[in-house]
Amino acid sequence: MDAFERMKQRYEAGDVPWDDPLPPPEVMDMVAKLPAGRALDLGCGYGRSAIYLARHGWQVDAVDFIPAAIAEARRRAKVAGVAGRIRFHVASVAELGFLEPFYDLAIDVGCLHALTDEDRVGYRNGLVRLLPAGSWYLLFARLRSPETAVSQTDETNSPRGITRDTVLELFGQEFTLVKATEGITHVPDGPSWASGWFWWQR
Repeated sequence: MDAFERMKQRYEAGDVPWDDPLPPPEVMDMVAKLPAGRALDLGCGYGRSAIYLARHGWQVDAVDFIPAAIAEARRRAKVAGVAGRIRFHVASVAELGFLEPFYDLAIDVGCLHALTDEDRVGYRNGLVRLLPAGSWYLLFARLRSPETAVSQTDETNSPRGITRDTVLELFGQEFTLVKATEGITHVPDGPSWASGWFWWQR
């Protein structure tokens, strides 16, 4: 089962444990520290980060390849009164050619780690084109050890994950790693797994 079908089935079943009203504290802290500008939300899901950004004065482009997720995100943005500040797109984060530069901030809370190696390169190249010098890229990813990274999914069809070294190799040439933290993510009524936050500046 590929990533699209896996995620499509999860949204159809309501198996969306990341469906919180607010984005993670790391996103809120970043928003508090930066002046409002243009933001890009990659793998936006139901739009919690995009809506939070819009409420704080940002103009946002939000991208997800699951139509049902985007439809619900649009509904929630309208309810929140910020629909005019967000453009939602049904598209792959690996093919961002339809977007126009430049963005002050890009956020990915759990999308990159589910991409194939080829799509990761397209994703990275899109960010390089869209983010100017001085802009920020905040990434949250499920981490795997080098020994387990070769298998695309495990027995439960969970995301393949990404190694820390792969993250550094992907972005280290074009971005400066300002900060990184690693820990364990605990999913309610589900498994726990290694994860990391990465604060990059262009």
